[in-house]
Amino acid sequence: MKAVFLIGVALAAAACDKAEDKRPDTTSAANPTVVAADNTKKNERDTKPSAVTPGDQKENEVDLGITQQIRQGVIKDESLSMAAKNVKIITADGVVTLRGPVKSDKEKTTIGALAQATAGVKRVDNLLEIEAP
Repeated sequence: MKAVFLIGVALAAAACDKAEDKRPDTTSAANPTVVAADNTKKNERDTKPSAVTPGDQKENEVDLGITQQIRQGVIKDESLSMAAKNVKIITADGVVTLRGPVKSDKEKTTIGALAQATAGVKRVDNLLEIEAP
């Protein structure tokens, strides 16, 4: 009986020794400057029948090769930001569509030029968007 009592006292003492959590509250209720991401407009844009998406990428060797060559050129260019290196490159029948955010007009132009200089490209639709600072 004494053993059970001592175990109970030890557990109670251990429970009373909880330190207060001093981490800052980062919930949106405590921090009114936190804004939820809203991609509604981009999602609406991408549902239009005329919007070219990665699902439109052709599975033939020529188009896949064009996409691969452009992607390799983009990845090798050390002047490009991580955002620029992750743009969507979609090729269908030799027509390349570039989509996604880049940091500057220079990045948009550089990626467009890389695509245009790739063998087999008939046209480049450069729809890259420059991110607001």
